[in-house]
Amino acid sequence: MIVVTGGAGFIGSNLVAALEDRGGEEIVVCDFLGNADKWRNIAKREITELITPDDLLKWLVSNIASVHMVFHLGAISSTVERDVDLIVANNFRLSQELWDICVRRDVRLIYASSAATYGDGAAGFDDECSLDAMRQLRPLNPYGWSKLLFDRKVARYADRMTRLPGQWAGLRFFNVYGPNEYHKGNQRSVVPQFWQQIRETGQARLFKSEHPDYGDGGQMRDFIHVDDCVQIMLWLYDNYGISGLFNVGTGKARTFEDMANAIFSAQGVEPSIEYFDMPDNVRDQYQYFTQARIDRLRAAGYDAPFTSLEDGVRSYVQDYLAADDPYR
Repeated sequence: MIVVTGGAGFIGSNLVAALEDRGGEEIVVCDFLGNADKWRNIAKREITELITPDDLLKWLVSNIASVHMVFHLGAISSTVERDVDLIVANNFRLSQELWDICVRRDVRLIYASSAATYGDGAAGFDDECSLDAMRQLRPLNPYGWSKLLFDRKVARYADRMTRLPGQWAGLRFFNVYGPNEYHKGNQRSVVPQFWQQIRETGQARLFKSEHPDYGDGGQMRDFIHVDDCVQIMLWLYDNYGISGLFNVGTGKARTFEDMANAIFSAQGVEPSIEYFDMPDNVRDQYQYFTQARIDRLRAAGYDAPFTSLEDGVRSYVQDYLAADDPYR
């Protein structure tokens, strides 16, 4: 069996769909579904079991002999969540306990880290798995710090070559977009947000810049389609001997204006952009540039091309957002 924590979430549900398409494996989804439409992310899937995170460790103890792979994608991923005790309990302690089980029973583990570990990017975006490199990073919010906290724990184990699963990989996801992110509200990627704005007003609204090196709409992100993230996870699954910490981005930053224009094009609408002042609660934590260094991922053997921004946005808008059924 394969266990996917966060399997009803954005990246997790896309991974579950890809694993089901492959066939041959029983899939166990671990997640909270809540009271909204998150359940729709997995409504089309053939799932062996659905368990809650509260029951995960107990379930693993009872079923570990049948489990050979865990994709640990579940977390409190909101960058504005301020209950730090809750974040640490979910993003660090649960990850630590899951790691320990995988070590004891030689179960392979791929877990989600985040580009939020890099903070404002002043220390660069190098995914070196060492304590020296991680000491330079300054996350801007509790979510990013909790992910770095676990990365540092893993780096200690890797440095000593002790307490490691047979295969392990930490994935620092950059700005992921694609179907099944609708339940995330304001934490969705900008694609559905801009798409909705354009449908309702004919315009996209972008932050004005307060940085002299970036014009309005010229702020940059490494946008990556969720299908590329899934392909990297499947590649790791197929290559048992590869372990490490890896950035998951395209290695090519694009501007928010590029993104908005791609959405206009996908909708067949002439571009019209309104720029507005950045809110005070965003200004102090705002990143003007992110771009993954993917040297280590390429050196490890991943050679597939990445989906272009224009192609990814066109597919997302036309095949999902504009469809009667937007769910994968």
